[in-house]
Amino acid sequence: MSELGIDRDEIDAIVVSHFHADHFGGIPLFVLAARYMDARRRPLLIAGPRHVERRVRALAAALGHPMEDDPGFEVVFRELPPGQELEVGPALIESFETRHQLESHPHGYRIDCGGQVLVYSGDTGWFPELPRHTDGADLFICECTQHRADLGFHLSLEELSAHRGEFDCGRIVLTHLGNEMSDLRGRVEFETADDGLQLKL
Repeated sequence: MSELGIDRDEIDAIVVSHFHADHFGGIPLFVLAARYMDARRRPLLIAGPRHVERRVRALAAALGHPMEDDPGFEVVFRELPPGQELEVGPALIESFETRHQLESHPHGYRIDCGGQVLVYSGDTGWFPELPRHTDGADLFICECTQHRADLGFHLSLEELSAHRGEFDCGRIVLTHLGNEMSDLRGRVEFETADDGLQLKL
């Protein structure tokens, strides 16, 4: 965020896809920086799967920065189980269950902001309902860890290519690339993301 010139105080909400470190591990340090570096006063919403508050607080304590005391601004937690919607400012967020390791409580999200729709797959393997969640979306940000379908809980280029005709959406951008997929960046039939990529709808 600092490299991209994004002020932390611009962030009104954090939506967690699942409880793996690369997807929610930065929240305690974000809150710490908002308190001590930004003197934040505006509320911060943290939404996510069941037990999101307990999991974030436990992580913060494990990192040595417990969130038990008052950080100087309100931190609001909201659970967003599959099939439910949450209004965050101008955005309407709907969650859906994905096929990932069950203990991580995996979710994907469909976000409608003023008629512009973004879908994020979260971490997931292939499941037949995935294309339906992207119907009519302007942008689908889709994980693609693997080149070939070797793990059932992560998507592969092989699977996405085979099912591409089932997706009725606009732009598809692949992210969460494993080593082999990173080496293929720019040489596959889908657009691929890299750190620092900025997308506008």
